[in-house]
Amino acid sequence: MIRRFARPYARAIMDVAGSPEKAATLRDELTQFEQVRKSSSDLQLMYANPGIEHDSKTKVTAAIAKRLGLSDLAVRLLDVLIQNRRINDLSDIVAGLATMIRDATGVVAADVRSASKLSSKEEDELRAMLEKKVGAKVDLDVTVDPELIGGFVARIGSEVYDASVAGKIEKFRESLA
Repeated sequence: MIRRFARPYARAIMDVAGSPEKAATLRDELTQFEQVRKSSSDLQLMYANPGIEHDSKTKVTAAIAKRLGLSDLAVRLLDVLIQNRRINDLSDIVAGLATMIRDATGVVAADVRSASKLSSKEEDELRAMLEKKVGAKVDLDVTVDPELIGGFVARIGSEVYDASVAGKIEKFRESLA
């Protein structure tokens, strides 16, 4: 679900980009910036502090953007977010943008919890299996959850596909009860 304040920003980015493919490129660039911002408590505090002038924040942003190789459009979008005091909400805006891109391209999101890190081959096989089940392209978001013991749990919308050892143990436990 897109957070209410993030929707207009995500929609504006989609409109400015002109196509879902270009919007996906912007999403990737904004995600790179967000990873840097989140990794530094100093940056988080600087962007959150209304006492620090806009020009100072813009200069820091431009330096980070140059180092990351971000496009001019991405830098202008970041400047708008700084002006509107929404830069610390960039994660939610990027998540909203990702949802809009998926909607525009007919791709569904699959949240996958795996007992161990999946190789790229395993991710490709899992994606192909899920695409066959749902009849649409699937965008995987994989996280590691060692409590599963083995296997995976995939959630697409309200559908849950449980192929985990922990899930099988629980089903077996319920059948004995």
